[in-house]
Amino acid sequence: MSNHHPDPGRAALDELEVRSLVVRVAQYADGLGSVDEYAELFTVDAEWMMPGAPRIGREDIRAGSLERRAEGTVGPGSHSHHMIAGTAVVFVDPDTAVADSSWMFFVNTDTKPELRLVGHYRDTARRTDEGWRLARREITFG
Repeated sequence: MSNHHPDPGRAALDELEVRSLVVRVAQYADGLGSVDEYAELFTVDAEWMMPGAPRIGREDIRAGSLERRAEGTVGPGSHSHHMIAGTAVVFVDPDTAVADSSWMFFVNTDTKPELRLVGHYRDTARRTDEGWRLARREITFG
């Protein structure tokens, strides 16, 4: 995949914003932000593609976040934590970026942290009037 951003100075700033977006999604999933703040990090038409549990559109993504919090798997009091590592960003065009990241999901973080899951995110971010937002998240386990 080649980088297609015509302005190298702007590309560096955009890359930092995209990297921050990827991390912020994890932080808000873990409870540092509200469900509404989490959902606002996605475009209105976003796709959240987790095997067996896809979500289409910001409202459906929000509903999924509410369900996961109600189950106690993520969010305040769940004692779970997402770690993001090794994010590489490539621009498809000046307003679209693809970020590939490794992730780890820990549980029991208040007592004896345990690595529960690992995987890969392939995130497509799009520049909007509100800033960079995730338009698609593809989640792979393993």
